[in-house]
Amino acid sequence: QVQLVESGGGLVQAGGSLRLSCAASGQTFTQWAMGWFRQAPGKEREFVAAISWGSTITYYADSVKGRFTISRDNAKNTAYLQMNTLRPEDTAVYYCNTAPRAAMIETYNYDYWGQGTQVTVSS
Repeated sequence: QVQLVESGGGLVQAGGSLRLSCAASGQTFTQWAMGWFRQAPGKEREFVAAISWGSTITYYADSVKGRFTISRDNAKNTAYLQMNTLRPEDTAVYYCNTAPRAAMIETYNYDYWGQGTQVTVSS
């Protein structure tokens, strides 16, 4: 069973930046892809970004392309989401998760989610 702990959220003004972290444990983290999701109030959870185990493949939602960057440090069992040029519509609880391959992140059937980290962008 994987354990995921997201951190780094906070309150930021529009145009600002935040860096989220996701610490994973409990499974062979270094063999799996990682991804970020977000859920805004009253909305479904949505895919944000994914990265392969070797960091050679990344995917992004259209809404964050060019503004967000996903990365990972396998030695630290941690994934990151650098968020720049934040907009009020980026306000959400951000979650991470893992799947065997990066292409599977968006649609994988997850049975566990961490507590997430709140990101609030003021206008």
